Amino acid sequence: MKNLVIVESPAKSKTIEKYLGGDYKVISSKGHIRDLATTGKFGLGVDVNDDFKPNYVIIKGKTKDVNNIKKEVNNADMVYLATDPDREGETISWHIYDEVKIPDDKYKRVVFHEITKDVVIDAINNPGKIDMNLVKSGETRRILDRIIGFRLSKLMQSKTGGKSAGRVQSVALKLIVDREREIRAFVPKEYWTIEADFSSFKAILEKYHGKEIEIPNEETADEILNNLSKSFKIESVTEKEKNKAAREVFKTSTLQQLASTKLGFAPAKTMKIAQKLYEGVDLGSETVGLITYMRTDSVRISDTFIAETYGYIKKNYGDDYVGYVKKGKKSENVQDAHEGIRPTSINRTPESVKVYLSSDEYKLYRLIYIRALASLMKDAKTLATTVILENNGYTFKATGSVLVFDGYLKVYREYEDSEDVILPDFKNYKSDVIVADKIDKFQHFTKPAPRYTESSLIKEMESLGIGRPSTYATIVATIKDRGYVILKDKKFEPTEIGEETTDKLQEFFSDIVNVKYTAAMEHDLDEIAEAKMDNIKLLHEFYDKFEPLVEKAFKEMEKKAPEQTGEICPECGGNLVIRKGKYGEFVACSNYPTCKYIKKEQKEVKEICKCPKCDKGMIVERKTKKGKIFYGCNNYPKCNYALWYKPTGDICPKCGELIVDKNRNKICLNCDE
Repeated sequence: MKNLVIVESPAKSKTIEKYLGGDYKVISSKGHIRDLATTGKFGLGVDVNDDFKPNYVIIKGKTKDVNNIKKEVNNADMVYLATDPDREGETISWHIYDEVKIPDDKYKRVVFHEITKDVVIDAINNPGKIDMNLVKSGETRRILDRIIGFRLSKLMQSKTGGKSAGRVQSVALKLIVDREREIRAFVPKEYWTIEADFSSFKAILEKYHGKEIEIPNEETADEILNNLSKSFKIESVTEKEKNKAAREVFKTSTLQQLASTKLGFAPAKTMKIAQKLYEGVDLGSETVGLITYMRTDSVRISDTFIAETYGYIKKNYGDDYVGYVKKGKKSENVQDAHEGIRPTSINRTPESVKVYLSSDEYKLYRLIYIRALASLMKDAKTLATTVILENNGYTFKATGSVLVFDGYLKVYREYEDSEDVILPDFKNYKSDVIVADKIDKFQHFTKPAPRYTESSLIKEMESLGIGRPSTYATIVATIKDRGYVILKDKKFEPTEIGEETTDKLQEFFSDIVNVKYTAAMEHDLDEIAEAKMDNIKLLHEFYDKFEPLVEKAFKEMEKKAPEQTGEICPECGGNLVIRKGKYGEFVACSNYPTCKYIKKEQKEVKEICKCPKCDKGMIVERKTKKGKIFYGCNNYPKCNYALWYKPTGDICPKCGELIVDKNRNKICLNCDE
């Protein structure tokens, strides 16, 4: 019998099966196969009275997949659980092992940090077992998120207009709300600057008699201008060569940030494309993963890749461009389980694979490739020049920076924001006096901290230790989807319901929904993964603190009154209000349950054209019982004329039938032209 390999993704299974050959069969679990039930106390799927024992059920629609896995496992001699190489992947492997009841001596755990032939075969030859500490950590995270999510979401839905709340999403939302309120409360402070404009550079006033100078108003600025002449004495010119170090390879957060600022990709889009590049791309002669695993908080890179890249740099750019491995500062939050995000081979250049990629796939692969290549190139060198000018006791300063050796910028320059500021060669000046063309004053006002962008929010979450590489994109997407924030000019602004939700949570849960507590929880989950903390003890300590707060909030939190429409109930004369139900908002009487009047929704139907069959009705857009759109006569059932394609309103000159828009082509279905 064949060896069976179980991965998460169907795309990945095809690639790996080609590498392993006929002795192996590779199938996919298609992600998670089971989750917590929604039964039991509060629908948590967790027995809070029995050490938080979880009740798992097969995910709806996955029974067929699970049965197929069981069948294949029974027919195999050895099962290799090869789900993704992270905490979530470890948990999925355990769910498969536990649900299918695989004997201990019949399974092995393998991880593929990249989908290339050598790496896959090496992993198969060096298997291990499921890391139950990682599983406990993942399971604890899921239970915590279920308890907090279900209890707080139910609370928000019953008391406010909010749709949900969560362990990390609510803290991320609070960051945005707090920043918005800082901006509203900010009082701009006026200040002025004075600038001397020379023919080829500018200098800014900084000091007066050696002390920092502040110019609070125009009167002071005018007074200073009156004390200045256009002649400046060159007091000093200093030149210093500086190294500009190459950036490290990407980790999840920095990839999402730069893809957002340079490519305009939302974090969710970046991760979707990166997943495809990791799982494998058909290059004609082979199918191969183009990048290493994309959920990582490490910037480590393998010795093999380093050696290969040094050779590539030497061959294509010369010895002078061969750099060194950047050793970044390791944060206490970094798990360092994987390498940084890099191409699986430096010889697989973006241009060589461009024809096999979509436009967005190519852009992201090129970004990852160039970053990894640049990370192993020599530092750039700049010549920084500082000129100090004196004018009647006032000191002006001009700075410039000129690139003298491009180093890593040879390939990475388009992704950097800095530009050369070239100053003249003061050594050629015959006098130590230089004359300005003009001296101007400029009014400014201090500005508040900027609103978060998707990029800066992820950066802030990472620096605060909340969330993890696998969750950043989901968190950002969730607060947008829930209507808690809007993106305006690519910056987050909280909505009214976003602020209301934050305020209610802070009123009753400020000890839990905050950065410090959330970051500490992430640390504790890491401790569980390293067998340094008991997960059951953590759950008890959390729940004993959390549940009384929830019960108190259900009793004391003021319920938001439903919004009135301004209409009168036709049955009892009461006010009609907007209520929320299972299927969205609806208008009903405010005197419910005494009066159960519900206003029927009246949809605006757009008439497209006259019906060619009955010549009385109009063709309108309609839906089948299953929600599929079609176009039919509104004179139905007297006229049953219908089309699957949208009519243009024009008539075929040959047969008199309607012209329709089929795949952006205007044709007559009757004449087929």
